[in-house]
Amino acid sequence: MPKEFKFPDLGEGIEEGRIVRWDIKEGDKVEEHQAVGEIETDKAVAEIPSPFSGTILKINFKEGETVKVGEILFVVGEKGETLRQAQGKMRPAGAVGYLEEAPEEPSEVKPPQVPPSPLRKEPTILTTPAVRKLAKELGIDLGKIIPSGIGGRITEQDVKNTVTGIEKPAMVVKRKYDMWGYVDRIPLKGIRKAIAKHMVEAVSHAPHVTVMDEFDSTELVKMREKEKGKAEKEGVKLTFLPYIMKALVPAMKEFPLVNATLEEESEEIIVKKYYNFGFAVDVDGQGLVVPVLKGVDLKSIFDIAKELQDLAEKARQRKLDLQEMRGGTFTITNFGSIGSSFATPIINYPEVVILGIGRMKEKPVAVEGRVEIKPMTPLSLTLDHRVLDGAYAIRFLNSFIINLQNPEKLLKL
Repeated sequence: MPKEFKFPDLGEGIEEGRIVRWDIKEGDKVEEHQAVGEIETDKAVAEIPSPFSGTILKINFKEGETVKVGEILFVVGEKGETLRQAQGKMRPAGAVGYLEEAPEEPSEVKPPQVPPSPLRKEPTILTTPAVRKLAKELGIDLGKIIPSGIGGRITEQDVKNTVTGIEKPAMVVKRKYDMWGYVDRIPLKGIRKAIAKHMVEAVSHAPHVTVMDEFDSTELVKMREKEKGKAEKEGVKLTFLPYIMKALVPAMKEFPLVNATLEEESEEIIVKKYYNFGFAVDVDGQGLVVPVLKGVDLKSIFDIAKELQDLAEKARQRKLDLQEMRGGTFTITNFGSIGSSFATPIINYPEVVILGIGRMKEKPVAVEGRVEIKPMTPLSLTLDHRVLDGAYAIRFLNSFIINLQNPEKLLKL
């Protein structure tokens, strides 16, 4: 009996995915829970497990194609069964599964003719929520469409084919030049599409204000150099980021509105009593993903460094689990790693603050009437002005800087 595997709703606003690769082909035998390929969403690349054992009768999407939530990825049947045989033996039974078709009665026995009843239900229309939505938007009656999909399902193309002028899609000409010269066209998809959507959401909700400062990193540099060798023996790459995360916690406890969200519907500021920090990771120049390190206040500098290392590597390989990108209360972006000093980062909505770390540089600094060369690190703090005022944010930033300039205290936290 054929079974259909649909692209499931994974939450987090995910509406579609792109098939990265298939490890199977039609006719292959698969076991339940066997990984059969990979699909890329705007959050991560995930394995596709087969929920059934059997033979692959049909694969509906090629590598590189986009599949929407609710659409059928593939069909699994019994050993030796073909899709044509399966369709001949089965009839649709609603949105899930099939029913065996009853054997025909002998020709000499004719069932009584029953006049149609006004209370009799219309036949079930088999399609996905996305197709129903499209039909509603176009004013199309699904009951009048002849289905072409597996098991008598109405596809998106079936709906489009009923609209005058779309039955045979006209050729769309996309010029490779404008009036000034030649151009390249790059599809907005994947990570970049998700970032675009999220950035528009963030700036449309929260009025952004950015405050900037820099701090003397002399003691922080000494501390890291002192601990770096010990960390390497444990297989840990010790950067400045674990110290920055630890320094944030006591400053947040002093200024708790920094670690909050604004619940617009109830008009309440939700102050978080836990400290889960997201950090932006560049994925091959395609965009940023933000894994979240949970419970920063409960972990040592070395524990944080090791977890940062593991999460960053998984992010670059697009192997992050959705849970590893959820639950953040505050986000850090390190644009200094690629050479920038100051910026105006956009808040990772619905959080209310984001911290940008600039490139550390040696600079002449006035100290008690004399000039000294010191390593200075720029900071850019963007805030949601609905929740925090500039003065509050600056006081928080000052407290944070004091912690960073006394890093020996961070080892005791």
